[in-house]
Amino acid sequence: MSLSSDLKDRRLKAIPQGVGNLTSIFTQRADNAELWDVEGKRYVDFASGIAVLNTGHCNPKVMAAAKEQMDRFTHTCFHVAMYDKYVELAEKLNEITPGDHAKKSMLVSTGAEAVENAIKIARSYTGRPAVIAFNGAFHGRTLLGMGLTGKVTPYKKGFAPFPTELYHAPFPGGYRGCDIEEAIAGLEELFRSDIDPARVAAFIIEPVQGEGGFNPVPAEFMQALRKIADEHGILLICDEIQTGFARTGKMFATEYAGIIPDMMTLAKSLAGGFPLSAVVGRADVMDAVHPGGLGGTYAGFPPACAAALAAIEVIEEEKLSERAVALGDKIQGRFKAMAEAKFDCIGDVRGLGAMVAMELVKDRTAKTPDADLTKALLAEAEKRGLILLSCGTYGNVVRVLVPLTVSDAVLEEGLNILEESLVAALS
Repeated sequence: MSLSSDLKDRRLKAIPQGVGNLTSIFTQRADNAELWDVEGKRYVDFASGIAVLNTGHCNPKVMAAAKEQMDRFTHTCFHVAMYDKYVELAEKLNEITPGDHAKKSMLVSTGAEAVENAIKIARSYTGRPAVIAFNGAFHGRTLLGMGLTGKVTPYKKGFAPFPTELYHAPFPGGYRGCDIEEAIAGLEELFRSDIDPARVAAFIIEPVQGEGGFNPVPAEFMQALRKIADEHGILLICDEIQTGFARTGKMFATEYAGIIPDMMTLAKSLAGGFPLSAVVGRADVMDAVHPGGLGGTYAGFPPACAAALAAIEVIEEEKLSERAVALGDKIQGRFKAMAEAKFDCIGDVRGLGAMVAMELVKDRTAKTPDADLTKALLAEAEKRGLILLSCGTYGNVVRVLVPLTVSDAVLEEGLNILEESLVAALS
């Protein structure tokens, strides 16, 4: 029996089936955009741990910063004995997020925690209970996060009931979404039929939907949503957990719309592979919660704070926002060329910066989703040494989240494997 097979057997006996696995790989080591399994097989990584590694696996500057902090101390609990890196990181996030108004930041550990705390803050500030999210959204696996999520399988199936006063509005744009006018009309209908806007604490929206299928929100809709929020005294929360830290070609995808959110939720590539998340917002909004109402034992883990400061430095020094644009142009160009040349199964190619996807269909005219082909493509890619992920409410969208530090040669290798895998999946 191989080491991988042995580990798989042990995994099946020790870990519940609900902890799903997207590949069969057991990792031994990783570097930048490459990963090696316990058998020594090499993979090109187009997943980045689901958008966590914009600065690459084991970035030297990030690792050195975390190690230096670990040599000093790993934990005191910020609520018990404070430390400099938490303060420094909060200052940096206040500086680099959109808007020149007074801001404050709090740190936690996961994206779901960031979302939960943003909703707590919004309710405390406004005195209102309701929150409006959007169809196809993903906001985490906690009960509140699942309630806000607009995708049933696998995230919500079997876990109801969810918290009350959570609503979903139509998502605009994209291959399958409605147009901007219809989305606004749907929101207005929600106000007429389900929830008085005077009871709504916040809108929460991903500037580019992640699990929903890599659907960018049109700038005009973001601007309209900002206006509607202001008209009704509703806070606007931008969930930048997957889109943040240069992934889309700007430090934050919200910048494309030219609006200023009241709060932003951040995680994933914030700390270059270490568990850390944040809520950043208007100082008056963030200060609405009483002392002791926010936090957590591991919130702002010191090595993760140090890693985050280093990761942001890498993004700025290496101009990874510009790199994301170049990578996205190359990936989208390749996908579009594939669609035009020989792959009728590619119904749509879309993305923002290096957050790129192609949607696989059985028929372009009918836009019939082809989830089976998508699964076959991912399986073929893994066999050939490429880590690739799917997404979308129909499970038929292939997404690319390659580290922004990937070399041109490794990127090209990965794209070649992807194309070869699609040929094999179709045969």
